[in-house]
Amino acid sequence: MNERIKIAWVYFFAAVFLAANLYLVIQKDLYLVFALPLVLAVLLLYIFSLDKVILLISFLTPLSLNIEDMEVGLGVSLPVEPMLFAVMILFLTKLLHERKYDLKIASHPISIVIYIMFLWMLITTFTSELPIVSIKYIVSRMWFVIPSFFIASLVFRKTSNIHWFIWLYNIGLIIVIAYTIINHARFNFSDNSAHWVMSPLYNDHTAYGAALAMFLILSIGYLFYPGLSHTKRFWIVNMVILLSVATLLSLSRAAWISLAAAAAVFVAVIFHIRLRWILISASVLVFIFISFQHQIIDALEKNKQDSSTDFVEHVKSISNISSDASNLERINRWQAAIRLFEERPIFGWGPGTYQFVYGPYQRSKEKTIISTNAGDMGNAHSEYIGPMAEMGLPGMLIMFVLVGTMVYRGIKAYKKSKTKEAKIITLSATLALVSYFVHGFLNNFLDTDKLSIPVWGCMAIIVVMDIYGTDFQTAEKKEIE
Repeated sequence: MNERIKIAWVYFFAAVFLAANLYLVIQKDLYLVFALPLVLAVLLLYIFSLDKVILLISFLTPLSLNIEDMEVGLGVSLPVEPMLFAVMILFLTKLLHERKYDLKIASHPISIVIYIMFLWMLITTFTSELPIVSIKYIVSRMWFVIPSFFIASLVFRKTSNIHWFIWLYNIGLIIVIAYTIINHARFNFSDNSAHWVMSPLYNDHTAYGAALAMFLILSIGYLFYPGLSHTKRFWIVNMVILLSVATLLSLSRAAWISLAAAAAVFVAVIFHIRLRWILISASVLVFIFISFQHQIIDALEKNKQDSSTDFVEHVKSISNISSDASNLERINRWQAAIRLFEERPIFGWGPGTYQFVYGPYQRSKEKTIISTNAGDMGNAHSEYIGPMAEMGLPGMLIMFVLVGTMVYRGIKAYKKSKTKEAKIITLSATLALVSYFVHGFLNNFLDTDKLSIPVWGCMAIIVVMDIYGTDFQTAEKKEIE
């Protein structure tokens, strides 16, 4: 009888739900109510399985849409950013109530650098030119870092979740790649259309290229992962081919450079090239550039090759600082950032303020066809120069320390790992981050969900593998299968 009563209630609520939906559709022309079961399912995940929410966010991130110029004066990526905000609030509430967190993760060097980053952001908010903008910037950075790093670090202690995180983003990225290539083909794969055919899923080809480069590296790592079935290895090979083609078609020169840099680091790690030799080589290159900077700049200014669909010509355009609008606009933004820094070298103008204050610091001779007099076309195009203008010299140094700590701990975790599986995961995540932060010399996307989630997620992977990688158990190694 009890079972019959339960079934009756199920049918009753289903009938009520259908009747309500039909009424709202017919009388009110409202179709959103059909999403209610999905919304309820996600809410249940928030209550009972927060780790699944993190993985769901990974899948949805490539597919999220950025909504700007809203009446309330906000820009938000839907549905991912509201989901991240809800995760952050739930986590902080639970943390304040239970006062319990994994101390090994909380005290890891990467975590400590992140604390310092937020502390300096807070300090520079008090001296900010636009305090409200800086407060919004800090809050948005928090809802990226807390779920994608601090919560993800807990989630990734179960190693199967690392694999799910990577491949769910990859699945979402496949949809974006298919959309982009189909759209690009409609315009005969032209150079101009390559810059925007991924819209509205990605703002432009540089962000799209950065994501492709990161996940190409992560996917290549799985080619060498032991114990996979032939079927899974077949799909991984196809994923690597798809990502390679998409990266090539993106015409993102910064992505190509970042892949070359990641390859160089890979060679250095595999062949055990000592850090001191790398530093000596870098110092020699810097010395040569300083000594012959005028001759080098003169040679670069003679390069008139603009962006092109021809691969060789497009590579040549990387060093064109005389006529390529994209390169010249970056230099314009960097020059404006340097002038902002010179005026406020210690505390900067405030987190997130660059795009609102750089306009008057442009020079007419440095402007391009992309520039605007108002200076309202976005950020400083650098993960290092941008913080320098917004948070002074300490802001830039903190970014360099974060990157250096990440690379050092990633390579250290790789070397001390006892299993091939742990080594592959750790090195792949480290190289993916190397590609992003080399890309970061030319662009900055840590204020967007598209790149923040994989970047902070890969850092979480390094932290977990650094702490727990030596205990990579056979039972968990088999979970990917």
